[in-house]
Amino acid sequence: MKTVARAAPATTAAAFWRGFRDCSPFILVVAPFGVLFGALATDAGLNVVETMTMTVLVIAGAAQFTALALIEEQAPTLIVIAAALAVNLRMAMYSAALVPHIGGASLPARAFAAYFIIDQSFAVSIKAFDFDGGYTVAQKVAFIVGAASSVFPFWIGGTLAGALAGNAIPPEFSLDFAIPICFISIFAPMMRSLPHLVAAIVSIAAALALAWMPFYLWLIVAALLAMAAGAQTELWLKRRRA
Repeated sequence: MKTVARAAPATTAAAFWRGFRDCSPFILVVAPFGVLFGALATDAGLNVVETMTMTVLVIAGAAQFTALALIEEQAPTLIVIAAALAVNLRMAMYSAALVPHIGGASLPARAFAAYFIIDQSFAVSIKAFDFDGGYTVAQKVAFIVGAASSVFPFWIGGTLAGALAGNAIPPEFSLDFAIPICFISIFAPMMRSLPHLVAAIVSIAAALALAWMPFYLWLIVAALLAMAAGAQTELWLKRRRA
């Protein structure tokens, strides 16, 4: 079935609510994702205040889970920070991809929007901006904020529920199902070019081959190798087209 491009929103408020609606399906996986993080954080030794502070300030589930795993392994602080940053390197790529869309906004507006750029809001925003078209810069910022606003309460609320419930959550609930489903639903539709596919394949192969490395260092190496492979593939394609 062919997807039909939507007309551009009439107002900034309309753009906000379109982003809110587009991202709302992710609530189904973000809520249990948050509950799982809250429960694991308290199990790792963080109190409720520390858990919620991390969730509100970082807002990056994958990086937070990585940091928790390393904290439990009593890894050096530098390794914990480096691994979390490696996992979050994709945020730099998200930001670069959004520059053509919101680069013309004021610095305060871009800084405000940056807080709301998460995996889910980026996925729906870049699709809307590239496919629908017709958005003003202000409407694009509003769309991003609206998209993230639909899932933020459930991520934060889920984390609080998990932190308060802790080990009371039955293991048979298997809330960890939300992690792979969330990322598959985000990244699978984005595998639309050879550089994307090469980067994905290299990251998977490197992660599996280097899983023996201590303190999750394989995450850092795999991320760097994947980015290099994707960039080199892009350059190769440009030279081929030239």
